[in-house]
Parts: sequence; C-alpha cells; structure tokens
Amino acid sequence: MDLIQQTPDLSAYLAADTVIDHHHPVVRETAARLAGHVADSYAYAQAAYDFVRDAVAHSADSGDPRVTWRASDVLGQRTGICHAKAHALAALLRAEGIPVALCYQRLRDDDGGHVVHGLVAVRFDGAWHRQDPRGNKPGIDARFSLEGERLAWIPDKKSSEEDYPVLYSEPHPVVLSALKAAPDRRTLWKTLPTALRGRP
Repeated sequence: MDLIQQTPDLSAYLAADTVIDHHHPVVRETAARLAGHVADSYAYAQAAYDFVRDAVAHSADSGDPRVTWRASDVLGQRTGICHAKAHALAALLRAEGIPVALCYQRLRDDDGGHVVHGLVAVRFDGAWHRQDPRGNKPGIDARFSLEGERLAWIPDKKSSEEDYPVLYSEPHPVVLSALKAAPDRRTLWKTLPTALRGRP
C-alpha cells in the first residue's frame, strides 16, 4: 500500500499541538529518560515504541474506565486506547525530532460491526514505516520494525476491513471528537467512528 502524506510539508509531522503536546514537561521528561539509554535515533524510536506499547496499558485490556487523548495525560496516567497510545508515541518521537504521522485502519469489532483503529507511521531514510503501539495480548504480537510491518492486525477486505493510506499530521476530527466527548470508556466504545468520513 502506498502511504499518502496529507500535507507535503514534513514539518507538520514534527509539530506540537494540544493533542500531541510534546512541549509538555511529562513528555519531555519521558523522552529524556528514554533517550539517555540509547545511542541513536533508531534505537530511541524502538525504545519509545516499546515503552508506549508495554508500559502504557490499553484501557480495554486492563479494564480502566478512564478516557485519555492528550499525549501528556496518556503518559502521566499510563492508560489509553489505541488512538491515545498513538498520540503518546507520536509526541515522544516528535520530541526528539523524528517525523511521525497518525494513520488508521477500519477493523471488525467484537460485536460484528466496525471500528476505526489508530496507529502511527515514523519516517526514516526517506520512507514512512507504520507501527502499532496498542499493546500485545494473546493473539497479538505487534513489534517495532523498519523492515516489513509487524502490526497488530492485517485488514481482511472480505470483512470490509481496510487500511486508510492517508498520513495525518493531526488526529482525524471524528476520532478526536469521540475521545473528547466520552465521559468513560464504556461510552466511548459506543461512539467511536466506524469509518473515516470526509477523508481526502
């Protein structure tokens, strides 16, 4: 699949905003701690990925009712769904000057419908590489990789699942709106988008 930048301006994929708030002390401190144990940007990206995948609990797996969406809150509270964890990883990587995009898949959910799943793409050596920090569990073995994707899921077109090719510099509005509006994860599970509408 060819990945498509939403904007040709690479600096957009390094920007900080209210969601990917990599200027926040919590993000900066976490990034500095991780960077202090590695030799280069490749190793840092791997370390940041492993940290978000393993040290930040996926709230559905852990049963946590809290909804987080801002990167600093995700890292501070150590919980979030896939979208929140993608925001956190994007912030940690952008904090160290690594371009990161947000990207999405449409997957079947446990009730037979569909839900939009969030992940990221990192840019190294002039190419984008998708990574899924949602967290592993039985049946899921996602890993950081610059040589072939090691994602949590591969969409099944027969089940109307799909990879969205667009690389977003900011969270998709329909995803962010659902996260911001939900008072708890139980509500969020009912209001997450089933598809990306109005996408380029």
